[in-house]
Amino acid sequence: MVLASGAGTRVGAELNKVYLPVAGRRVVAWSLAAFAAVAEVGVLVLVIRPQDAELADEVLAAHPGPVEIVPGGATRQASELNALRHLASRIADGSVDAVLLHDAARPLASPELIADVLARTREHGGAVPGLAADDVVAVTGGETVSARVPGAIRVQTPQGFRAQPLLAAYEQADAEGFLGTDTASCMERFSALPVRWVPGGAENLKITYPHDLLVAERLLRR
Repeated sequence: MVLASGAGTRVGAELNKVYLPVAGRRVVAWSLAAFAAVAEVGVLVLVIRPQDAELADEVLAAHPGPVEIVPGGATRQASELNALRHLASRIADGSVDAVLLHDAARPLASPELIADVLARTREHGGAVPGLAADDVVAVTGGETVSARVPGAIRVQTPQGFRAQPLLAAYEQADAEGFLGTDTASCMERFSALPVRWVPGGAENLKITYPHDLLVAERLLRR
């Protein structure tokens, strides 16, 4: 599941940042290509804003394989739930056993990382990639730096979870009006699945600000 239904206003562009050009392709095209290169990925879903439909069609016209389009919701979690409901019948019959959720604004996720997250998800129930965050410190009293936070990581995407518990957790969150910060936070609240840490990649950056596009351009051309 590639999530492209945000606006990305901080990058300062007039259109959704995932459709900006970088290294000869639109940003989201790089993410789709990485997932398409993983043989174990059976269904590829692109979640979009309705107003981006023409841009999405342009991207998919150049993509070699099938991609299913799902309209996004008012929030990231609502967008993910729309996509999970789109897959619900295949989740119920077991043909979709695991779901990976990925930010379209991370065009440098490698097929190797995607395959690793998927394998760990199938083995343990959930997996997230991340980088050790040795520079994270705790703050007390609002202003005083106290100590480093041991074991902290900077979480990336794709985040993977077994499909049936994931859909059940999202339906329960929707019924209770719970809005999590990301997929993992929703699963922590409504599921007992263990989530494993997979070493992420330093290059798996998320395009948020204009300079991120320049860095991604250089890395992708390399």
